[in-house]
Amino acid sequence: MNPWSVATAVVLGTRLLGELLFETLNQRLLVRLAAGGHDAAAAMAVHPPSPRALDYARARSRFRLFSVLYETVVLAVLLGSGVLPRAWRLWQEHAGTTLWADAAFLWSVFALTTAVHWPLTWYERFRLEQRFGFNTATARTWWSDRFKGIVLGVLLGLPTLWGLLAWIRHGGPWWWLGAWAGAVGLGLFLNRVAPVLILPWFNRFDPLPEGPLRDRLERLARRTGFPVRDIQIMDGSRRTRHSNAFFTGWGRSRRVVLYDTLVGRLGTDELEAVVAHEIGHARLGHVRKLWIVTAGIWALAFAGAAWALEQPALYRAFGFEPGNPAPGLLILGLCSGPLGWWLSPWIHARTRRWEFEADAFAARTLDSAAPLRQALERLHRENLAEPPSHPWYRFWHESHPPLADRLRALARPAGDPSSP
Repeated sequence: MNPWSVATAVVLGTRLLGELLFETLNQRLLVRLAAGGHDAAAAMAVHPPSPRALDYARARSRFRLFSVLYETVVLAVLLGSGVLPRAWRLWQEHAGTTLWADAAFLWSVFALTTAVHWPLTWYERFRLEQRFGFNTATARTWWSDRFKGIVLGVLLGLPTLWGLLAWIRHGGPWWWLGAWAGAVGLGLFLNRVAPVLILPWFNRFDPLPEGPLRDRLERLARRTGFPVRDIQIMDGSRRTRHSNAFFTGWGRSRRVVLYDTLVGRLGTDELEAVVAHEIGHARLGHVRKLWIVTAGIWALAFAGAAWALEQPALYRAFGFEPGNPAPGLLILGLCSGPLGWWLSPWIHARTRRWEFEADAFAARTLDSAAPLRQALERLHRENLAEPPSHPWYRFWHESHPPLADRLRALARPAGDPSSP
């Protein structure tokens, strides 16, 4: 049997079994919490979760498991049924063998795999989230988002695929190094222009009105040496009742963005603490470190792809003839999600630590941890995020620590060696 076929089956199978294990452990923990269990795992809860929060957590867990099963079946069919090589031959007969034709084939398959998941996305939005009162999107908004995503995919994805194929063909044996540099440069460029050209296409951004809150946040930015171009409110309530805050852009183009749902739920002190936490991520170099980690992963991915595309067995394992790198890129692209799953624990271990550091930064900056503690408790309660997840699930999947751990860390004196 072709080793590439075996490796693909192992990657897909172990991911599915791993997710089944994690979600089963989560479900058992939620049952113990619902029964008033007091074991070590249940003790991670700050207070007994509400029945509605437990129902929401169980529903999300079942949905995640079904989503992974669905994705695994779709990938297995695409990679193992022979439909892709047949489609490739038909495409070449009718569209030709130019670089643009090859890029269009890759884009079409990637777009199709995205569209195949739309029923799940629809169910999540208009059934699961609506059942628990979080969805505020209309069907028109949902379909508009899908259409805009396709347009962006054509404008950005198609030329990028063409450029990658052209560089593979003409860049020599070290093509992957130039491709990696181009990917990093494109990512940084998009990060800078997205607040101006992309995000406003999906959401409305209005300047935070003049008043006590804006004055507090501007003073906070000056005090922390964090220059921002603007403080904006995003119409997050157009799609969801969940709350969030973030900043976008680089250097002087930075913007602090608050969901309108967040502004409506938190007081001025709590909002200042949330923004101080976000500023902490920037001032402590977390954004830069994340980009370095991402660039390192991309370098390994491009180097690995360069080696794999030279292996004739890769193409034959899935019914293609060696020679044209486009089918090889297609196979690697389809497998990138399951392969990236193995990196999750390593990345999330770092982001969880960064959350503790940003919390501590906010507490130091405001000379009090109380506003952030209050904000975290309120947001977890109103977002139905009260139930803790199983430690193994959290280890693999979650980018944020449990609420109880964050509150305990904030309660410790500054400089306490027991801090995470």
